[in-house]
Amino acid sequence: MSEVFIIPDEAVISKIYVFREKKVMLDSDLAELYGVETRVLNQAVKRNEDRFPEDFMFTLTEQEFDQLKQQLPSSNWGGRRTLPNVFTEHGVLMLSSVLSSKKESQ
Repeated sequence: MSEVFIIPDEAVISKIYVFREKKVMLDSDLAELYGVETRVLNQAVKRNEDRFPEDFMFTLTEQEFDQLKQQLPSSNWGGRRTLPNVFTEHGVLMLSSVLSSKKESQ
């Protein structure tokens, strides 16, 4: 039987942003919550692109990313070379199924 981890509401709520009139979470924040590297999360998404239409996930533009960086400490961005993907509520749910199936097959 797998372990169940409970994440406090505050930890999740503080990681929700609004872009394009949608509440979204960053790929890096979701990777942290799921306990995987950001690149692993994004690779899983790329392998399952058909499961992530734009109302589930989209990539921030340079301008949107600049707005986000102004809101957060610069130390959060480290060596990021690509624009972040963000996930809507439906995208987060789909992501959990993609990551769960990946873990089970390893």
